[in-house]
Amino acid sequence: MKIAVITDQHLDGRKGSLAFWNYWHKFYNEIFFPTLEREGITTVFDLGDTFDNRKSMDFNTLNRIKTDYFDRLRGFDVHMILGNHTTYYKNTSRINSPELLLEEYDNITIYKDVTEISKGNTKFLMLPWINADNKEQSMKAIEESDASIVCGHLEMNGFEVTPGMTFDHGGLEIPVFKDYDRVWSGHFHHRSTRGNIQYLGNPYQMFWNDYKDRRGFHIYDTEEDKLEFIENPFEIFQKVYYNDVENDYTNVSTDPYKDSFVKVIVEEKRSYTKFEDFVDKLYRTGVHDVKIVETLVDTEAVDDVDLDVKDTLTLLSEYIDEIDLSVDKTDLKKLMQSLYIESCEVV
Repeated sequence: MKIAVITDQHLDGRKGSLAFWNYWHKFYNEIFFPTLEREGITTVFDLGDTFDNRKSMDFNTLNRIKTDYFDRLRGFDVHMILGNHTTYYKNTSRINSPELLLEEYDNITIYKDVTEISKGNTKFLMLPWINADNKEQSMKAIEESDASIVCGHLEMNGFEVTPGMTFDHGGLEIPVFKDYDRVWSGHFHHRSTRGNIQYLGNPYQMFWNDYKDRRGFHIYDTEEDKLEFIENPFEIFQKVYYNDVENDYTNVSTDPYKDSFVKVIVEEKRSYTKFEDFVDKLYRTGVHDVKIVETLVDTEAVDDVDLDVKDTLTLLSEYIDEIDLSVDKTDLKKLMQSLYIESCEVV
């Protein structure tokens, strides 16, 4: 049998933004559900963080999610584990949004405790978010289970949260899962693999640090023991490297940027009028927003300047390196990484 595996959908994410929902909905309409129909798939594994806000959701967003996603799943056998975003308290899963919001869907099985299940000829260990309340039970199950595949929402050391940013403190260590054939996890949105452990990544872009990072979902064939990645081709974040010395933007089509968030990185701007005309053209096309990044570099005075636009974490790390501190800079960088991840979750 074939099983669709998806994780970290954050269906109410970005504060219920309609712009983001329309982008995500395009993935479900044109990629996810058509693929399931074409492949004859009737079973779906959801590896956590189905919802985004652990404490509240507006009724309009909830209605949209039920109508456009969960109602369409009624004919499927859905197995959903809890993630850190779907538990009200951080130290227990006792109160959680899936059990409260999805009670009407009898086709959805929600796992707030570690559980073994079998599908086809394969046994799975369904391992929800580990917290203070369930840690002992979870670790015992990891050690004793004879399942071949773990489906979890795990925080593990040694894996990238986003490209170039590795989580390396406070999480589980890789050898904990040495006896399993495969370990699939949600939580970190960036796809990565080390040995038998694989972070599957979320289905679509949510923040600027997702730019050009491949997203999608997976299909697992229990007979062939094969996991296939189904890529989401749609992007909502786009960049334009503006240089009016090398390019004439008068007749450049801005249609590909429609319904996108656009960052215009100015490498060379000789004509302010033409630049303003180009930005106006982007807005008339129907972009959601335009951010302008001025490099502030005199390229005539400095011929070999690297015009790289650095991300927030890189800038923070370089700043820490440059200042005189009495504390351990490595520990400070780890703290900044942790705070940055948490801030991304609430933006």
